[in-house]
Amino acid sequence: MQGKYRALWINENEELEVIDQTKLPFSYETKVLKTTDEVVTAITDMTIRGAGVIGSVAAFGIYVACSEVNNYSDLQKKAKLIRDSRPTAVNLMWAVDRMMDQLKKSTSLKDDALKFAIELNDQEALESVEIAKNGCDIIEKILEQKESKKFNILTHCNAGWLAVIDEGTALAPIYEAQRRGIDIHVWVDETRPRNQGASLTAWELTQSNIPHTIIADNTGGHLMQQGMVDMVITGADRVSANGDVANKIGTYLKALAANDNDVPFYVAIPASTFDFDIEDGVKDIPIETRSADEVKYMRGVDENGVVREVLITPKDSPALNYGFDVTPARLITGLITNKGVCKANLAEITKKFNS
Repeated sequence: MQGKYRALWINENEELEVIDQTKLPFSYETKVLKTTDEVVTAITDMTIRGAGVIGSVAAFGIYVACSEVNNYSDLQKKAKLIRDSRPTAVNLMWAVDRMMDQLKKSTSLKDDALKFAIELNDQEALESVEIAKNGCDIIEKILEQKESKKFNILTHCNAGWLAVIDEGTALAPIYEAQRRGIDIHVWVDETRPRNQGASLTAWELTQSNIPHTIIADNTGGHLMQQGMVDMVITGADRVSANGDVANKIGTYLKALAANDNDVPFYVAIPASTFDFDIEDGVKDIPIETRSADEVKYMRGVDENGVVREVLITPKDSPALNYGFDVTPARLITGLITNKGVCKANLAEITKKFNS
């Protein structure tokens, strides 16, 4: 790895380069982020997104910021800009805080920042490999119990390698299942209003030739009622100490439907997604509110192959756009982590990660 990951990398000029996810699935383009302001903008305008990759870019963002400052005190001001760029994904704060803590006694800020950012991201990438294995073990167990050869899995939003280096979280067990020769099919929620499932998850699965079907967000409950879903798996942007999970808006409704139909509901996360300072996620996890235009406009390709945004609502109608919701721990079958699978409760999480 050493600074080279699928969604972002340090290029030959020692600059931070990222895939511009706003252009997918219609075109593959990259951006070079040369300044702190460009890093902050890439996070806020969702050039890059996904809790893990936000943290990864934030870590390298500290390296970028080191070219603009003369001392640690000045770097702290730049770090705050990065840290405050989005509120819900705790990986962002975790990465910035960890980088700044390691740089406190540095005598060569830029060199050390690059070294520490690579170490942090290499560890994140290795954790995703373990998540893949641990999650796929669950898939194999469910298959054995059902005495079935084909496995149908439903996911919401995008939690593949575009979101968490370098295998993803929710998609990591799916990639591992393909490697193990399991006949797997993925129901891909469109994930309105930004359609990360329809655009990003479907794009990723297409790159790996994994069978999948895009569905409207409101279809999942019906599929579960009809026995067409063997497991639901999502990623997360923050998990509280008691196991409540903040993820893309609509996740809570999937968990309710899964619970009502006895479908296992798992959340796959790296260790950096835990927030041990929050004990009640439903009450205390901050939920980002985004532009109403994301609800009112949709982006696509017209008959001439031109990418356009079109208004789909009455022009003067207001819209409300919460970016995330919180799924209570009681609805979660288990948390798939690099350290294994644990129940979503304070005792098990503390024993596994905070002891």
